[in-house]
Amino acid sequence: MREPIALLLVDDHQMVRAGLATLLDATDDIVVVGQAGDGQAAVEAARHTLPDVVLMDLSMPVLDGVAATRQVLADRPEVKVVVLTSFSDRDRVTEALSAGAIGYLLKDCDPAELLAAVRSAAAGHVPLDPRVARVLLPTGESRPQDNLSPREIEVLRLVAQGLANKQIGRRLGITERTVKAHLGRVFRVLDVADRTSAALWAHRHLSDVAG
Repeated sequence: MREPIALLLVDDHQMVRAGLATLLDATDDIVVVGQAGDGQAAVEAARHTLPDVVLMDLSMPVLDGVAATRQVLADRPEVKVVVLTSFSDRDRVTEALSAGAIGYLLKDCDPAELLAAVRSAAAGHVPLDPRVARVLLPTGESRPQDNLSPREIEVLRLVAQGLANKQIGRRLGITERTVKAHLGRVFRVLDVADRTSAALWAHRHLSDVAG
């Protein structure tokens, strides 16, 4: 039997957390392993509870959701962060996705949609509220690399230079496992299947890729 999805719940309103925890814990395949009321507490909780998925609010005290997302993923790149917020403006969405969030939902979404999004994120998919997806529709300016973090761009550049994962890890001072996690997200964002396709994409779209 598959292990349940370990979920960390982050929101600065206790009533919201309580309601979400009740909904999520009522399922057989999701377990809430921790809760946090601000971004800094979320970073610390993620280190101790080792979640598969973090459900992350954006507007919080101490550390906001975007900064918290960056820190959580710096510690554990394999974690899937899904934003759950009331804000759907383009800037907020872009900031959150650029920080590494894999999904973005609005707080008035249907409970069934929320549960489906958690499961989808845990499987490595990209759950986006349709209203958010519309905000991201092309204005002629949107580029896939805008949704990659600076570290992911670094990894992509080194792949394009022909370095193996172990070499990339040594160059950047990170583990080979972390390199693989970064590459997995790069492949998803660029919609490519392997490192060769990613390297070709980088040569076409990134400047100074030859290092």
